Amino acid sequence: MARHRRKKRKSAAKRFASFLMAIVLVAAVIGGGGILYMKSKIDKLSHVDIDTSSLAAGDSLDNYRNIVILGVDTRDMSRYEGSRTDSIIIVSLNKKTNELNLISVYRDSFLDIEEVGLDKVTHAFAYGGPERTINTLNRNLDLNITEFAALNFRTVQKVVDDVGGIDVDIAEDEISQMNYYLPGTAKYLGCSYEPIEKAGIQHLDGVQAVTYSRIRHTEGGDYKRTERMRTVLTAVFEQAKTMSISELNALMDDVMPEVSTNMTTKDILPLMLRLPRMDIKGSTGWPYDKEGYVSPYSGVWYAAPVTLESNVERLHREMFGEEGYKAPDSVKTISGNISYTTGYYGN
Repeated sequence: MARHRRKKRKSAAKRFASFLMAIVLVAAVIGGGGILYMKSKIDKLSHVDIDTSSLAAGDSLDNYRNIVILGVDTRDMSRYEGSRTDSIIIVSLNKKTNELNLISVYRDSFLDIEEVGLDKVTHAFAYGGPERTINTLNRNLDLNITEFAALNFRTVQKVVDDVGGIDVDIAEDEISQMNYYLPGTAKYLGCSYEPIEKAGIQHLDGVQAVTYSRIRHTEGGDYKRTERMRTVLTAVFEQAKTMSISELNALMDDVMPEVSTNMTTKDILPLMLRLPRMDIKGSTGWPYDKEGYVSPYSGVWYAAPVTLESNVERLHREMFGEEGYKAPDSVKTISGNISYTTGYYGN
């Protein structure tokens, strides 16, 4: 268990958050030093220019701002060559209600990568970085993503430590897995660690939270791992909403240099203004219905959506409230190719 626990803030925390938002709002209205100050923070992000015309973003979902968070397996966030995405989480903001949905796309999902063909979605990043990953998500899931943020394990560690740790319910079968992988995670991050001693609600520090989100050798395998990642992200989000001005300032200084994104100051400031009003409504893994498929040529295992068409339609109905949604012909074509290749045609 981490040595330091954050004292819970209630009304005082809400006042701090409101005060922060008031400062930003005033700065936005009158201009001047406030905006320049916030810009100086955001400018610490590693900015990546991408060709938005290559993203295949759809023109529907006008009420939703969809941003994809890419967890990449690289230590150097300024270089992506050869990297893959260990996690893909779409953060979907309903612009009318300020509700958030977190959608994990399983990294082994068998999807169509442009100019490559059917392959694991995690490989899209190696073929063409964030552009190719976003293009793959938009084409296969009929989405409108144009923004991304990429981070690695070190980023997650820093965020969790800067928010004072997070409370997570550790299951009995997760204890041995965490203690087995904690030494390796700590060595990778260059820090010390404390083992997990019991099941139940634990207050995790950064290295423990990273290790927790990487567990996949328990019931549920890699699918459960993505759920753990969303649990960590949700806990961090809720903690950040209660932080004081000085704490948020320290967090931004510490974390922003570790994040790569194509978002600019004008893209990020509206999100900061909405932060106190945002609530995480739903969290899910995708595809919902899937079957394991082993290629007879390579012997590689894939998670094949059964079918892509029905999984996309369910996603739009459940996450985006499109009750009468039907997959477009482009998705149906990819779905047919996946079914033909794998032999899975659904009901």
